[in-house]
Amino acid sequence: MSDTPHRHSSASAWVFPGQGSQSVGMGQDVYQASPAARAIFDEADATLGFALSRLCFAGPPETLTQTENAQPALLTTSIALLAAARERAGDALSEPALAAGHSLGEYSALVAAGALRFADALRLVRRRGELMAAAREGTMAAIMGLDLESLRAVCAEASSVGVVVVANENSPGQLVISGVTAAVERAMELARQRGAKRAVLLNVSAAFHSPLMEQAAAGLAEAVAAVTELQAPRFPVISNVTATPLTTPEAIRAELVAQVTAPVRWIASVERLVAAGVTHCIEIGPGTVLTGLIKRIAPQLALRNVHSLATVEAWITAEQAGQA
Repeated sequence: MSDTPHRHSSASAWVFPGQGSQSVGMGQDVYQASPAARAIFDEADATLGFALSRLCFAGPPETLTQTENAQPALLTTSIALLAAARERAGDALSEPALAAGHSLGEYSALVAAGALRFADALRLVRRRGELMAAAREGTMAAIMGLDLESLRAVCAEASSVGVVVVANENSPGQLVISGVTAAVERAMELARQRGAKRAVLLNVSAAFHSPLMEQAAAGLAEAVAAVTELQAPRFPVISNVTATPLTTPEAIRAELVAQVTAPVRWIASVERLVAAGVTHCIEIGPGTVLTGLIKRIAPQLALRNVHSLATVEAWITAEQAGQA
């Protein structure tokens, strides 16, 4: 690949989790063991003006889970884990051929690729979380056991009641719809009739990743426009919206606004990684959600999780042995 940096692993991709992967205690062990990770958490506390680190390490869980807190907390923990790995490995840590992030995780990927400064990304995701938390219209539902094309047809039919779209294309058989409550409920009913194994309303405050988020997208557009330092990424980041590589600052600006109302095309994103020759994915951040999804999309990929000090050290050992 001509557009990747010199010291990269042509077969690897870094992937970063989104909201829902947070848990109390995340990042605490790397904070204590790694000066580079500690610097990331300290910068987050100073940038946001409150102790985000304490919220990550000690909770309470109901406060950490609030959208406006969970988003910066996940970004900070993911970047702290990567900082610890880079600090410990030095030049032994090859950069990936590509990166991707699930919704919020795209910000982590852009920071990792040097496109977005950490402090700017932090302010953006805090604002994004506030705008999403302020949205109060509609709902979302998880649909299990129905393929994407069938669910799109269901949404088209249920749209006679109101807006409803496929919002998260997570993995085959695990899809999420979003829209006006009556339309979502109608789509759930139709999905069951067409053979869905389960259709479950999600505990969310609004219809994320749907046209109902246009006001939040407009608010975020102002914040994105105010960011003056955006670079071309050192390695391409796969867009949630188009599942194609983001390689320019202009494309990144448009992406960050569009992804608020557009579906998260995670299946297509992983397929894009495979088509580019990726053979192994490293999930950097709390939890193992993306690893589970990727197993169902591309079972041939080798997978690694980096979510704690021990897993950072295991990754570095493997990198040094040429087995990452």
